[in-house]
Amino acid sequence: MQMNRIGRIQFVEVDFPGSSCSTQGFTTRHEGVSRPPYNSLNLGMNTQDQQANVEGNRSLLARAFGVSQEALVTPRQVHGCDILVINEPNEDFSHYLTVEGDAVITNQPNVIIGVCVADCAPILLYDPVNKVIAVVHAGWKGTAAQVVSKTVAGMQSEFGTKPALLHAAIGPCIQKCCYEVDEPVRKAFAQSDIDWSSCAELKSPGKWQLDLSVANRELLKNAGVPAEAIQISDQCVCCHSEQFFSYRRDKEESGRQMGFIMLKK
Repeated sequence: MQMNRIGRIQFVEVDFPGSSCSTQGFTTRHEGVSRPPYNSLNLGMNTQDQQANVEGNRSLLARAFGVSQEALVTPRQVHGCDILVINEPNEDFSHYLTVEGDAVITNQPNVIIGVCVADCAPILLYDPVNKVIAVVHAGWKGTAAQVVSKTVAGMQSEFGTKPALLHAAIGPCIQKCCYEVDEPVRKAFAQSDIDWSSCAELKSPGKWQLDLSVANRELLKNAGVPAEAIQISDQCVCCHSEQFFSYRRDKEESGRQMGFIMLKK
């Protein structure tokens, strides 16, 4: 992963093998129109930023990659496991903004699918054989509920994706240096296929430092994605206020960055 710029959009670019067929990455907070404290590329619809500013930022993102804002699909995220599947063309996908879900899968070209985050892990999936992409929003609740595993399974059942041929990227999120969790989180993870000791470090009685990236990497590997095909960003959004939004750091005054991916026609 490396920093890149297209138009006015500065983003962490992901290089997948065969990605001449796709564009993907993770936005930073720069080069938008939102004013402090949401400065400046706030892409989150569920913030207290002015709606016109968020719409302007989303338009900037879409136009930077050569599509209209109506081709930018981000569902209404609820920290669950519902997956939106887009398998047919449409001139206007804006109605999906009201559809609840925390992952999107599509085989349609020239549609940007994305998830908005401010601490949670944004995850991109790319099937270069069947030309299928997915994006996943994984906070601790989604991770414990194995939303990324279910998304891989959805790609397999809907489009014939072979997990062994998938490529994945886990973007900038809150790292364990800044992410303290408690007993209810540990209990939620106990119901999953995740080895708690591999992704959490005990700091004090009943308190752990959780590594979302490692937890989701374990889920991807368990789902059949090769370890060498999983890229992970080591950037902590909470530590780097100059680059990223963080809800844990800024509370209600936090904007949202986006993990996004698009198949090219």
